[in-house]
Amino acid sequence: MPQYSIIIIVLFSFALVACSEKTEQVKKPKREHLVEVVTAQLQTLAIERERTGTLQSKQEVEIFNQEEGRIITLPFSEGDKVNKGDVVAKLDDRILRSQLTRMQAIRRKAERDVKRISGLANKQMTAQIELTRVETELAVAKADEQILKARLDYATITAPISGLVSQRLSEPGNIAERYTHLLTISDQSTLMTQVTMSGLLINTLEKGAYVDIEIDALPQRKPIKGSVERIHPNLDPSTRTGIVEIALSPAPIGARPGQLARVTLRTQESERLLIPFTALRRSTEGEYVFIVDDQKQAQKIDVVSGLRIGEQVEIINGLSPDQQVITRGFTNLRSKKKVVIISASVSNKSGSNNNPAPIP
Repeated sequence: MPQYSIIIIVLFSFALVACSEKTEQVKKPKREHLVEVVTAQLQTLAIERERTGTLQSKQEVEIFNQEEGRIITLPFSEGDKVNKGDVVAKLDDRILRSQLTRMQAIRRKAERDVKRISGLANKQMTAQIELTRVETELAVAKADEQILKARLDYATITAPISGLVSQRLSEPGNIAERYTHLLTISDQSTLMTQVTMSGLLINTLEKGAYVDIEIDALPQRKPIKGSVERIHPNLDPSTRTGIVEIALSPAPIGARPGQLARVTLRTQESERLLIPFTALRRSTEGEYVFIVDDQKQAQKIDVVSGLRIGEQVEIINGLSPDQQVITRGFTNLRSKKKVVIISASVSNKSGSNNNPAPIP
């Protein structure tokens, strides 16, 4: 090969290497990290939640017999109305009456003995111990007489409340052993239902506050006014929920225990800091959000969330009003990374009152 050809090839190789090095030195342009943000705002609003419960009587009493015997009277059946003091059951009490008659005779004899021995003791014609003996016999006879009178009263059972007979569990002629469940009386003039509420909301309710109740079984499903009767003080540690008792008084026509009731509870108005639920992030260490600072850098801050309200979530701690919270653009996002805002808005009340959502 001629010498000048070799020189050309070598020069050409050096040119290729130089071009390659120059290409490597050209830096690729940085891609901007685009994000969308929303400005967190305080909003004054009330929260509505619908909960379902089962209607039950405010007061229901199970009637048991305290004496054993044959049932001779059981005048009321299921659905019958009874008034307080009505005789609802009567047992055969002939043996008890005979025992009471016998004990009354013993008591009268003991009274005569005390009178006689007391006279002799005053004249010092008998020992004091004899007087003590007959006085003791009289006291025992009186006590036994009172016991038999009470047992005789137990043979006649009266209604402790007014209401309807919801259960009749025996029949006349049956032998009722002691503590047999004979009847159940239910006062259905006031109906109750129990619903569970998040511990985040239960403190915003007040006893006596009015609520709306819908009963599916009624032909006209119009809301009925009920009231908060009782708020249980303890929460379930596994679910962090508490029990609220709702009273329906007077109960509407057709409402019965066992029916499904839909209760709409409304809390008091209060200021809440809301952001879109999609902006809230979670990790093994807890909850956090990304904000954009004054240097247009993303910053990760830890927060504590509260209620989920429609498409928004309440932030209880960690975030301040008017901070710009990132809602989109989380891929490869980290603290102190420069970002470019392509869309900004202000948090609003969309879905806050009329779109109940699960509580996290």
